[in-house]
Amino acid sequence: MNTEIKIALVEDDENLRFLVAERLATEGYKVLEAANGKDAEKIILENIPDIVLLDWMLPGQQGSEVCANVREKGFDKLVIMMTAKAQDIDKIEAYNFGVSDYITKPFNMDVLVAMIDNKIKFSLNSDKSEIHRFADMEHHPNTHLLVKAGRKVELTILENRILLYFLKNRNKVINREELMMEVWGYNADVNTRTLDMHIVRLRKKIENNPDSPQYLQTVRGVGYKFAYE
Repeated sequence: MNTEIKIALVEDDENLRFLVAERLATEGYKVLEAANGKDAEKIILENIPDIVLLDWMLPGQQGSEVCANVREKGFDKLVIMMTAKAQDIDKIEAYNFGVSDYITKPFNMDVLVAMIDNKIKFSLNSDKSEIHRFADMEHHPNTHLLVKAGRKVELTILENRILLYFLKNRNKVINREELMMEVWGYNADVNTRTLDMHIVRLRKKIENNPDSPQYLQTVRGVGYKFAYE
């Protein structure tokens, strides 16, 4: 099923790179490997892989630099950052290097594979990059960008995940637990107040009047609904 799907694996830890590459190859993916940023950029731009698995800490430069550089040169496929520390996630959240998503180390190989399978199922079903349109807005999940009335609005990774889930489940009432599981994952220690705070921020970016939301509606006692035909 996955024969034509290329994954660029950028990781300087040789043992980890070997383990991940072997597992991905077993799953039927074509794996391209790089151990540093310079090689990574060359491989990414020459081969245009469908997904880049990119280590945050690389010799010579950080993964964020690699990501920013390839994005600047027009690479618009998925980039998943592999990070070891919570502080790094905060940095990824705070600055938009064009990372599509992240996974924290040490990760379970099954979780990584499931994440990749899921991404591929959604983003590679269309020939071009996935774009969701509603009202006067366009959502580009791979580069977590929202274009509202022609103006670019940057979303954090978590806002991106939340909006994407809503857009795939339009007009469906989604309870908070389901949303938290989808956005933060199984092992996350997150409460509903954190989720609500992200919803408030997201509303400021998509709604004309965030206090009286037209799209991202609250369903009292249950959760939320994204209302749009």
